[in-house]
Amino acid sequence: MTTQQGLKEAMHDYLRAARKTVMTKIDGLGEYDRRRPLTPSGTNLLGLVKHLAGLEFGYLGTTFGRPPEQLLPWIENKAIWDGADMFATPDESTDYLLGCYRDGCAHADATIEALELASPGSVPWWEEGRRDTTLGVIMTRMISETSQHAGHADIVRELIDGTGSPDSADQGDADWWREWHGRIQAAADAFR
Repeated sequence: MTTQQGLKEAMHDYLRAARKTVMTKIDGLGEYDRRRPLTPSGTNLLGLVKHLAGLEFGYLGTTFGRPPEQLLPWIENKAIWDGADMFATPDESTDYLLGCYRDGCAHADATIEALELASPGSVPWWEEGRRDTTLGVIMTRMISETSQHAGHADIVRELIDGTGSPDSADQGDADWWREWHGRIQAAADAFR
């Protein structure tokens, strides 16, 4: 395996791990909790999944001349530019949006497997004169985007039902976490 091939596979592994984190945050929740906004800006779990589905198809598909066979509805009707990719509408089921995300990831994986890190691409929605890129740059962007949104999903899930990161149980039980929270609160209270 070449150094570049090893690097590409390592990057792909990081992307897969971030995707898995996003998907696990949906598990075990009802429709309301998957959809409800938990921050003033409206961040919600299904919205994160929907947003990432479009990024997978766009950045790791269209950018490299591999557009999806059918555009996602919110991209086709251009509602994406009004934030329609950041929440699930009542007629978009969880299964539908998870399917879009899985399909987007599979489409992206095929692009990653077919190309080298230096393979050229062009992002049509970027500013003219700045559209040219490579698979390596776009993979780095997708690792960053997906990891960032996985972190958002982690926090949103914790706000919904207290489920923390996968390793939180290794650190302590509920009593340990209450005590930890109290220590942090006490440190902050020193500045009231």
